[in-house]
Amino acid sequence: MTISAEDLRRDVLTAAFRMPSVQSMVGRKSSITNAFVSAIIPLIPPSLDEIEYALAVLKMDPRDVRCAYCGNLCTEWDHLRPLVIKRRPTGYISEIANLVPACGKCNQSKGNKQWRDWMLSNAKHSPTGRKLADVTARSERLASFEKWRTPTRVDFEAIIGCDKWEQYWRLCEDVVAELHRSQEVADQLRILVLEALNPSAAGSRR
Repeated sequence: MTISAEDLRRDVLTAAFRMPSVQSMVGRKSSITNAFVSAIIPLIPPSLDEIEYALAVLKMDPRDVRCAYCGNLCTEWDHLRPLVIKRRPTGYISEIANLVPACGKCNQSKGNKQWRDWMLSNAKHSPTGRKLADVTARSERLASFEKWRTPTRVDFEAIIGCDKWEQYWRLCEDVVAELHRSQEVADQLRILVLEALNPSAAGSRR
């Protein structure tokens, strides 16, 4: 079967272009929850000796720090153990015992997953998914880092008190509910704008 020049043109251009998805405020639910958790997480800066030792455990040169997961240039330090699971704090905090050098791609892909499960999975941008050759060696270094020092784990509710704790998370749910209401208004406004730009096309979408 012969493909016409116009069909070929359409296939090539359609494959070349991708319309951005419509942004949704409702999709920010996880970001809002993470913000509420991050806002109460203590940050404990490490000493120079702790930084030096942590990098030594990971077999890294302080003058050339690399992502502990994939080996790319380090752009940030990632929480090895997640701070949030099921929209609530795990109890871990920001301290050198729970932070490893990472790149943005790995940090974003890993999210709040357990590091070993993620590294050995075929998740998008995971080291195994990218078919990197030294995943086992990197996993072993991270396992050694885990054993280096027991991380701090906080019982936030016990410290803060049940009433204040529940009040805090009600505030979080209120923000999420307001986002839902705001999204409903945004959807209506977007239709009005589309109608103004192209009345016939907007009418067909109703």
